[in-house]
Amino acid sequence: MARRQWSSGGVAVAAVLAVMSVLCAGHPVVPGGHGGGFPLQPHFYDHSCPQMQAIVGAIVAKAHAEDPRMAASLLRMHFHDCFVQGCDASVLLDADGSGRFVTEKRSNPNKDSLRGFEVIDEIKAAIEHACPHVVSCADIVAVAARDSVVLTGGPGWEVPLGRRDSLTASLSGSNNLIPAPNDTLPTIIGKFANQGLDVVDLVALSGGHTIGDSRCVSFRQRLYGQNNNGQVDRTLNPAYAAELRGRCPRSGGDQNLFALDPISQFRFDNQYYHNILAMNGLLSSDEILLTQGRETMELVHLYAANQGLFFEHFAKSMVKMGNISPLTGSAGEIRMNCRRVNHF
Repeated sequence: MARRQWSSGGVAVAAVLAVMSVLCAGHPVVPGGHGGGFPLQPHFYDHSCPQMQAIVGAIVAKAHAEDPRMAASLLRMHFHDCFVQGCDASVLLDADGSGRFVTEKRSNPNKDSLRGFEVIDEIKAAIEHACPHVVSCADIVAVAARDSVVLTGGPGWEVPLGRRDSLTASLSGSNNLIPAPNDTLPTIIGKFANQGLDVVDLVALSGGHTIGDSRCVSFRQRLYGQNNNGQVDRTLNPAYAAELRGRCPRSGGDQNLFALDPISQFRFDNQYYHNILAMNGLLSSDEILLTQGRETMELVHLYAANQGLFFEHFAKSMVKMGNISPLTGSAGEIRMNCRRVNHF
């Protein structure tokens, strides 16, 4: 089996390879997070709520059948949750009326774009009916993301479980910690490194853009220049740029949606990397993987040539991302309603 051999700044990441060897050996047992060091592990609910994953899977499948965009939305939700305070379902919280925090739903990365909350609500209600006050919203989001990838043809993986839910949210964290479409490659690498993720994780997880959409406002500068001078980004295929300009004008149309991978928009595959090689990456943060770094460029070429390896690395990186600072043990709580804490 191919091994991951790249790291940020050319520094070997022996620890990542060690984790991979554990994952390849059998069920992943992931080190615990805050609150006592209890490990996350795939069989956490086997006795307390054995039907948990079946319930999540059934409702995600129904949502996907009704709206093919939902798979990408639920995957994105997991990313945006884990990059802020860890994988603790803070992204689901509405404003609580107490002024203790501002909901992350108002942040620049999430406002008018993050969706799927009603699907999580439906899952939570069904699980609370079957297993009251047992399963966390954070674990529901993690399993829903995995199921969304599988439903669209991507790889599966065992999701380590046992996360608990946060009592607060962070608007500033959401605004500052989530990689932005216009960030430079060093900035994006730094934001991943802050979460314990390396360059392999960055390029593999970016492959999640093989499904889903982006808004005109997120890539307009590539079509009309950073200073609105009308100059197309030199790393964007001119023919593709002309096509995009047809529905993404110089002003207005901010919310117009465009497929991140127009060739196979609803299929999880490695076409995303072929698009980048053809200078058809929609976002600047996609195309710079090819143009601004040797290690990232090598990985783009590798994943374009080997879908199986991309799937393998993506699954392992999702497990790794899902272990960013989870609340475990007595930390946090098991929310009854994913949109609010149990008690003010």
